Amino acid sequence: MSRQATLRADPTDWLLKEVNPSVRCFTLTDILEQSPRTRAVVQARRAIMARGPVPAILRRQNPDGGWAPPHRLYTSKYWGTVWTLIVLAELGADPDDERIQKACDHILEHSWSRTSGGFSTHPSKQGGGLESSVIPCLTGNMVFALARLGRAQDGTHGVRVSTHVWVSKKDVDLLLEGVNDLAHGRV
Repeated sequence: MSRQATLRADPTDWLLKEVNPSVRCFTLTDILEQSPRTRAVVQARRAIMARGPVPAILRRQNPDGGWAPPHRLYTSKYWGTVWTLIVLAELGADPDDERIQKACDHILEHSWSRTSGGFSTHPSKQGGGLESSVIPCLTGNMVFALARLGRAQDGTHGVRVSTHVWVSKKDVDLLLEGVNDLAHGRV
């Protein structure tokens, strides 16, 4: 059954309206499967950075690249740097934009644990993230955001991203082992 039949109408024209550049861009690429090089997609990507929520969010960015003091990058729910970076990644912010890269640097400087490679809810006094505050869900979210914002491609940060995936996989394996033990009555 086609998506139009399931929805009882075709929402494509509505999704392509220019009111929300991110929705328009993802409709062109993910639903209509247009190449990122087409004129319409290139214009939509430019519009993401020019109007709508992305430029409004970037106007609130602090000079250090974050949106909250470093000690509140995670705990300032939903306006701290962690959450803002996730939203920017979801909205399709331009990875080449200097402000986006500054935000990525800020997260790596204040949240990335140099010990385990995971992401921490609090910065360490020695730099990076506090190891005792590394949590898997934050690590997964930051891997997603950093990869979406271009950091999986460059050498230095690509190593970091692959380290985070390993940490997350280890945690998932431990969880699955626990579930398996529970299912077989070994707990």
